[in-house]
Amino acid sequence: MTGPALVPVDTSTHRHIDLSIDLAVDDAVGGGVSSGEHSPTRPAVSALRRARSRFLSGRPLPEDVPDEIAAAWRRARFFGVAHDLVPAGPRQPVPSPHLLRVARPVLERLAPVLASAGRPAMLLLTDERLRVLWSAGDLPGDVPACRDLSEREVGHNSAALALRTRSRAEAHGPEHFLDLWQDVSAVSVPVPAPDGERVLGTVTVVSGLCAGCAPHPCAALAEATAAAVEAELRLRERERNGPAERVLLDAYQRAAARPGAAVAAFDGRNRLLNEAAEAMLSPRAVETLERDAAASGADASDTGADADGARADADGADASGTGTDGTGTGATGASDTGTGDTGTGGTGTGDTGTGDTGAGGTGAGGTGAGGTGAGDAGTFPSGSYDLRLPDGAGTARLTPVRHRGAVVGVVAVLGRAHSPGPSAGRAVRTPAASAVNLAGRSVPWLLASARAAELTRAGGPLLLTGERGTGKTSLARELLTAREDTDLLVVDAARNSGDALTAWAGAPADDRVLLLRHAERLAQSDVAVLNSLLGARPDAPLLVTYTPGAVPGPCLRRLLDMLAARSVTLPALRERPDDIKDLLARLAPRPAPGEPPLTWTLDALRALEQYPWPGNVTELAHLVGALARQRRAAGPVRRAELPDPVREGSGVRRMSAMESAERTAILEALRRHGGNKARAAASLGIARATLYRKLRGYRA
Repeated sequence: MTGPALVPVDTSTHRHIDLSIDLAVDDAVGGGVSSGEHSPTRPAVSALRRARSRFLSGRPLPEDVPDEIAAAWRRARFFGVAHDLVPAGPRQPVPSPHLLRVARPVLERLAPVLASAGRPAMLLLTDERLRVLWSAGDLPGDVPACRDLSEREVGHNSAALALRTRSRAEAHGPEHFLDLWQDVSAVSVPVPAPDGERVLGTVTVVSGLCAGCAPHPCAALAEATAAAVEAELRLRERERNGPAERVLLDAYQRAAARPGAAVAAFDGRNRLLNEAAEAMLSPRAVETLERDAAASGADASDTGADADGARADADGADASGTGTDGTGTGATGASDTGTGDTGTGGTGTGDTGTGDTGAGGTGAGGTGAGGTGAGDAGTFPSGSYDLRLPDGAGTARLTPVRHRGAVVGVVAVLGRAHSPGPSAGRAVRTPAASAVNLAGRSVPWLLASARAAELTRAGGPLLLTGERGTGKTSLARELLTAREDTDLLVVDAARNSGDALTAWAGAPADDRVLLLRHAERLAQSDVAVLNSLLGARPDAPLLVTYTPGAVPGPCLRRLLDMLAARSVTLPALRERPDDIKDLLARLAPRPAPGEPPLTWTLDALRALEQYPWPGNVTELAHLVGALARQRRAAGPVRRAELPDPVREGSGVRRMSAMESAERTAILEALRRHGGNKARAAASLGIARATLYRKLRGYRA
């Protein structure tokens, strides 16, 4: 068996969280943080007060004012924030915020620490829109509490900075824009979602002015609070996903219990193979199974198993109602109903359905993927299909495993098409293709295109990001082609098409989908138009392509943050070299009548797969086009005909698929945590020394 095991959740994690909180709080209250090595150098408070006074009076700023502070003041003026504004008091609470339910026990435990510190201080929790969800304590100098910390409402503050940078941030005295906050200091830490893709909110500690000591004396307390909330969120997520993983594990174990059965299971994160499957499957066959499982899971999640009844979220626990899936009725217990093959002894957590043969089994609370036992002829529920595998591995019977109406994984039994039983006469399916009509069958491409197709079908805006030449515009056009009733408007920011953008945004009745290319080149005025539009119409029919490069300005950063929850990053071509063969066939021009198509020798194909392709698919398309136009030799293209950089290679060992996936995960963790290696290593479950060693290896 390979890959991490699927195991039940260990609720003793609560004890480890409590211990971590106690240690961090001791450090915070006891002055354990006294070094300012991680804080930027700030000018003297008096000098910054004079600079702020000059800014408010319209005079030029001194040269010693940090650029980020000057930019923050300018943003506040751009948003129309008055420096003498008195923020509104607490608003009505946001209805049933999951973040608040999870965080409240942690916050209520840590709040008394501030009261015992001997000086006024306040602890705040905000959501991802910087609305204050919870607060405790008192601000110094009877400063009124604030209900919204977004820069549009109150100007620069530590919570807005932490949300934008995804890392700990501080703001002291005159760095704030409001007059009321000139004598307070604040430190904020973002709280990431369990998947790490977005920030759910921030934890902020506000105290009297303490600009002379860096970092903020309560920085450790803010870090500990945010870390404890993040740990609770992850624990709730594991508790919610634990039963699903148990369902898949039970299905795998039941299938593998048959003598001589070669069985594998996949859920997108874990891979389980018994010894018989390891002996039969080549690496290509395993990749084919993973790729098809990913595509099938996306399709099934979109089109099937949505018959679950209403789902209520009470205190963070999902309680699913009664639903049906196919035919059959549930056995004993409060459980969902679904089709499942059961035999004697077929028990487990998961869905329980009518069996094909034998006595039906019972499950505790949910339904499973069927059981095995005496007289079991089918083992799997309806929806199974056969898949032809490469390298002579034969065929595999793939069965989606459902839990609470959603596909949680796939169980594959090898050689099922050759055995008697229900599979006889069943059509054998070819490996899965992409969710869109574009070349590519690699796992990274299938997952990205399937996610983009899912978001497009759901409606609303979509952000496609990736390196230049990765096919963002091609994918966008392909996604929108499926919407036959859609009238498409294409605007290219690189060609200064601001008038068309403004006209589209200013016509609420215009239901045309806007495809905005090269968002990184938008003028600031056009970005402001889009920000205002999405603020008023969050479901605007907008598809944006963005190529990361220079650090985005504040307005563009806000636009990207608004679209972050509906964004898909396309993999670079070097991350999916297995797609090059398919791309060559798609990119080659159609031959003239009587001429053979462009083909490639194995040596040439190997060179193309090993080249890093800094220009991605666009660079490959130019190479194929140039060879097709200029080539005079007959037969397949040989390695010697390729350009020198491609023919000679980069001279660097090509990473394996596992190393590439590992590198991608590490870089994504670093991005999520703002470059903080300690937090990135903790989120990945590895030691910080291991992270440093792997990063050195990637540089080599």
